[in-house]
Amino acid sequence: MSDKPTEEPKKKGLLSKIKEATDDKEEQLAILSTFVRLGILIWSGGILTLAYVDLPPALQIPKQDLDPTFIASVFTGVLATFGVQTTKKGGSSGGSGGITKAEMEDVLSKQNANSQVIKVQHAPLVISTIEPKDK
Repeated sequence: MSDKPTEEPKKKGLLSKIKEATDDKEEQLAILSTFVRLGILIWSGGILTLAYVDLPPALQIPKQDLDPTFIASVFTGVLATFGVQTTKKGGSSGGSGGITKAEMEDVLSKQNANSQVIKVQHAPLVISTIEPKDK
């Protein structure tokens, strides 16, 4: 029998596991960037949660004057990289729901002689002008 101690396999870190899983450098960078984005998402979500949630007295941390605007923009920006888009509820006040027919008619009725309306129809794309009505 030999007196050589048996070598224990080295513990592999996250980066070495990624390198073994994929041979392509671009795939490795894509996986790493996904983990970085997830880390930023978790961090910003945690900071936003702390900004709005009152913790019980046993877990109370010193309250900081925190403006969550920047953190919220980081949070929504990272969400957008994953394809999640946030919108506001409501009509035309920033939401992606568009405007209602009544709002469109109101806009069209307020046109002056120097304005034009371009109407876009679905397939095939046709662009035409509408002559303003004489008042």
